[in-house]
Amino acid sequence: MKLAIMQPYFFPYIGYFQLISAADTFVVYDDVNFIKGGWINRNFILSNGDKLRITLQLLGASPNQLINQIHVGNSGHKLFKTIQQSYSRANYYDDVIPLIEKILYSEETNLAAFLNFSLRQICDYLGLDRKWYLSSDLNKDNALRGQQKVLAICEELGAKQYINVPGGRALYDHGSFAEQEIQLSFLEPVIQSYEQNSHVFIPNLSIIDVMMFNSQKQCQQMVREYGIV
Repeated sequence: MKLAIMQPYFFPYIGYFQLISAADTFVVYDDVNFIKGGWINRNFILSNGDKLRITLQLLGASPNQLINQIHVGNSGHKLFKTIQQSYSRANYYDDVIPLIEKILYSEETNLAAFLNFSLRQICDYLGLDRKWYLSSDLNKDNALRGQQKVLAICEELGAKQYINVPGGRALYDHGSFAEQEIQLSFLEPVIQSYEQNSHVFIPNLSIIDVMMFNSQKQCQQMVREYGIV
């Protein structure tokens, strides 16, 4: 079984969904500390031919809290209007905007639950049907940290291969995984250019941008194009 584990991000870029695509089972890492200034509650979209940062309002967020201990504010309406205005002339606006509306108007107030709902909805659109867990629901030793916690999740779920993002090369040791007969692998995202409402292609924006400018079928193909090393 191929396993991937990742913190939940706010409308993440396509590489995040390529990671999900590469795995048989995906674990939303919701019981780790919130990272201030990261991608958990913000991302970039395209607006007037340039990058625009969108931020999900949080209530009392702190690096001393776990992601699943934080709550979402009331920014959904404002964010939806911004996305509407930014992509009103995109090729697949009419196909995608109902999905964005459903996510941003979700009644989930817990950050982890809101992001989990968002990721599941987008995965449905992208045709990614994977076995899915919240880390907080797993029966593991929560005193563990870093690599040891990941190994514990791998053991509990019976993973034979653990796939991580490229930045994980500095965090994980092949030998430690090999001792548990787990193959440690890393995703090589493939970022394809496509026509945007911009003079120059701007890569690595939110998945919103990919969906707005590509058909559902094209998006489903793009998330399946990646490398594993």
